[in-house]
Amino acid sequence: MLPAEVLRGIAIMLALLAAVGLALGAQFQNDSVHRRITGSGLDRLGVKQVLGLLKQPRWLVGTGFLFLGVVLQLAALTLAPLIVVQPIGAVALIITSLLNARIYGVRLGPRTFLAIALTLAGISSFVVAAAGVAEEVEMSDEKLLQVLGVLALMLVLFGFLMATQGGTAKALNYVFGAGVLYGFVATLAKVIIQRLIQGDFDTLTLSAGIALILAAVLGGWFVQNAYATGPPDLVIAGLTVIDPMVAVGIGIVILGEASEASMDTILTFLGSAAVAVLGVYLLEKVHPQSNEN
Repeated sequence: MLPAEVLRGIAIMLALLAAVGLALGAQFQNDSVHRRITGSGLDRLGVKQVLGLLKQPRWLVGTGFLFLGVVLQLAALTLAPLIVVQPIGAVALIITSLLNARIYGVRLGPRTFLAIALTLAGISSFVVAAAGVAEEVEMSDEKLLQVLGVLALMLVLFGFLMATQGGTAKALNYVFGAGVLYGFVATLAKVIIQRLIQGDFDTLTLSAGIALILAAVLGGWFVQNAYATGPPDLVIAGLTVIDPMVAVGIGIVILGEASEASMDTILTFLGSAAVAVLGVYLLEKVHPQSNEN
């Protein structure tokens, strides 16, 4: 068995490759969604329009890249704690911002780069702090039930909001919803992997798998609507901040992956999160394509 430091290094490399898959997948899917929106005259996607994307080769290519990213991310989660691996996806923000700007001929101004820099600075600081205190923990039935309980509340809340405000939701609303749900997806994936390693394959673990699928499907629908109402780098920025913050929050509060963290480390977590969220908020305000919507 390799030392923990080596395993975490491998996990970080896998997470970086996963971020590349996420960025490329987001770009291909965004292009396909915008073409479908333009062709239908709609400003957002319903169930019929989302199902229609299954016939779009470009969207399917993007899905392939996303699937590759997910596989690499799961491999990384088997080697290192959740709070170390999940935030690294922020690298996808750099790739997507530059790739999207080049494809569409969008000129990114200083304020946009500042927003991206703030987002990355916050995430980077978070990863460094987490790597120093994170530890693998036993995934007990009690912990899993707590995660499932909080997710159930989130699903009810988002279902209500979409039923009452779906027609007026903006890109940032969809991004926030997807980020929260994907944070639970990553958490449940880590819990399931760890429980399988522990030999705990039971009804509760199977229930976690079903909950993971439900959260992933609803989160995917949010993401497609976010692509329809905003630029892909805004979507990626939101997902790579909100997703890991939710996952890390659960990892710390419920799973106990940072039980040895000092007050200084906790304050670093909070400060880093605030900076990253500020960067996403500014990106939504100053991005040239956001201003077009």
